[in-house]
Amino acid sequence: MRLGFGLHTARWFRAARTQHPISGPAAAVPWRAASWRLFSGSPPDHSRPSMLRHLTSKIKATGPISVAEYMREVLTNPVTGYYVKNNMLGPDGDFITSPEISQIFGELLGVWIISEWMGAGRPKQLQLVELGPGKGSLAADVLRVFSQLQSVLGGASVSLHLVEVSPALSRLQAQSLTGTRNQDTDREDEPVYRRGQTPTGVPVSWYHHLDDVPTGFSIFLAHEFFDALPIHKFQRTAKGWREVMVDIDPDQPDQLRFVVLPSPTLASSTLVQANERRDHVEVCPEGGVIIQQLARRISQEGGAALIADYGHDGTKTDTFRGFKGHHLHDVLVAPGTADLTADVDFSYLRRMAGRGVACLGPVSQGMFLKNMGIDVRMQVLLRNCSDPSTRKQLVSSYDLLINPAKMGERFHFFSLLQLSRLAKPKTTVGLELEKKSPAQLPIAGFTELGLS
Repeated sequence: MRLGFGLHTARWFRAARTQHPISGPAAAVPWRAASWRLFSGSPPDHSRPSMLRHLTSKIKATGPISVAEYMREVLTNPVTGYYVKNNMLGPDGDFITSPEISQIFGELLGVWIISEWMGAGRPKQLQLVELGPGKGSLAADVLRVFSQLQSVLGGASVSLHLVEVSPALSRLQAQSLTGTRNQDTDREDEPVYRRGQTPTGVPVSWYHHLDDVPTGFSIFLAHEFFDALPIHKFQRTAKGWREVMVDIDPDQPDQLRFVVLPSPTLASSTLVQANERRDHVEVCPEGGVIIQQLARRISQEGGAALIADYGHDGTKTDTFRGFKGHHLHDVLVAPGTADLTADVDFSYLRRMAGRGVACLGPVSQGMFLKNMGIDVRMQVLLRNCSDPSTRKQLVSSYDLLINPAKMGERFHFFSLLQLSRLAKPKTTVGLELEKKSPAQLPIAGFTELGLS
């Protein structure tokens, strides 16, 4: 979630439930090729921002581009992409995430990871893998819990693996997690592009792709990761499903607009479910591929995945929007200067995960954190805190995380687990006694643990 901060936060949360994105696909028009524009030989206008110049050149050469290609270029273009050249997190950035709001969030996720590690039989190896780790705040909070519960982890070999495409963010992560104990790797054939070590001796490695992370028992974290992956947008028409594309506005050549293609595309013919009942659908095929990778690894190597994001269970339609300076921003204006995001469709993730793993959720963030014992943790912190300003900040952060009108109902948690994790205990009947195997630990966060 891209969170607006300050006095307008609560009002934004209420509005975000009903607002359509500015200049969204609702304003899309039927597309007609403008031959004068597609084959124009006029010199480029270098006064325009470089990303807009790049996109208009691409559209002039090939025609309208999909929303997925637009997002991919705007966010991750290696030269002018938003994630490549910006530090977008924190009060001075474009959005703030839960780990930046309160360390309690990361601490409870650290407890969840240890709980799942114990539920898997305490493997000797524990790889913590985070996708899109932001500034590294969540990983730092989780590792602090690991350090405090070292007696529980025993002799388990713990390592941290970060999947990050942004050079700017990877440097922030390295500074936060390792200080000066990190260095870039020089070998281009090596999947790791940076290595380091935390002050407590935990090895840290950085990768561009999930497939590069070593095999082995792993707990995967994806907090506000799937919402930034490119989506395709589709509109139901009288002639069937058609794809929404991004084109140049013929009346204003320095501006972009949405258009609906008159003919089917490969994406519109393959990505929309035959029984789809909505009139407008957003599909994230890259998210589906990553979920399949996670499911395969969990099924074959053990572990679990915990996904936290704002989204829905196959009910919403038009959620594509931009954020700049903690405010909503037109997704087609000044591309490359604002974050682009869309709600995660958890029903799609569940379908793509397949039957080789168990899926839990989505459950609201408020429910998940309460099930994890956030109320008990807050009581302990407040009991041990005498500073009025610190107590006020604790209460404010707690309210922001769990209040249904703020982040409590906007965010959801979703998990992938090995099927054996939910298997019922086997019962064997002997000659005299009925023996039962030990009961499985409950799945923390998704069931009420009754902490007191």
